[in-house]
Amino acid sequence: MTTSAPSHRLAYVLLVLTALFWSGNFVLARAMHAAVPPMTLSFMRWLIAFALLAPFSLRHAWRERALLWQCRGRILALSLLGITAFNSLVYTGVQTTTATNAVLLNSFIPILTVLFGALWFGQRLGGRQMLGLAVSFVGVLAIVSHGEWTRLVGLNLNQGDLIVFLAMVSWALYTLALRGLPTGLNRFGLLITMVMVGLLAILPFFVWEVTSGRVVELNTATLATFAYVGVFPSVVAYLFFNYGVARLGPARAAMFIHLMPAFGALLSTVFLGETLAWYHLAGISAIFLGLSLSTRGQ
Repeated sequence: MTTSAPSHRLAYVLLVLTALFWSGNFVLARAMHAAVPPMTLSFMRWLIAFALLAPFSLRHAWRERALLWQCRGRILALSLLGITAFNSLVYTGVQTTTATNAVLLNSFIPILTVLFGALWFGQRLGGRQMLGLAVSFVGVLAIVSHGEWTRLVGLNLNQGDLIVFLAMVSWALYTLALRGLPTGLNRFGLLITMVMVGLLAILPFFVWEVTSGRVVELNTATLATFAYVGVFPSVVAYLFFNYGVARLGPARAAMFIHLMPAFGALLSTVFLGETLAWYHLAGISAIFLGLSLSTRGQ
């Protein structure tokens, strides 16, 4: 047994928990969409995460400030993609689409990772991978069109689905960009730096939302929502996912996102009363088939 085997097994466990925590994030955001505006949820999520991380992470960021500054361009991109854009887009999207749709669209992330890796990161894309991309994209279209292909002709698509899809694009790029960081960079110092940059980028949108009259009533439900999104899908899941990427690579780590449809469908059924329609099953089947074609033999 190699010395890396235990760390790989740990990475598998942590990535499974990451998928569970992120699925809960989607479901909770949909459940509270009428009570908590999207930018407020995004800002409060990362404000809480910053407060939790700061006591033991700021010293790492300060100690490695020279290395972080050398990577400032990549860290800025990671912050905007993984902190600001992804979460804000998801929370905006679930205002007008179901948690089931949103969580199923996550399964397109590994395919996007393969596509963008070929386009911009020098990874090879063969004929089988191209076929997999095409099949998976048909699955995405089935989900966002609700199985009514006439919607595609008239571009009569759910706006929330399209916004969530943009969030998936952001996360695929974030996953690929993680690979270019120095391996010795402390992950706590990196995360607190990303959170600070992401918070600054979200702040203008949060202020605009509040000044436009969308103010949250603080009660048990909203405070519990802030607590969950600030702890589990933010601090815990991000550290778990970054560890998984470091140990397994971006492509293999992204594969665990495919657990989210199972977790998301179960949570949505139990807590939101949503049901899986035939186009959900057809779409996710096509995405899985495309993923299988894209990764077979790799």
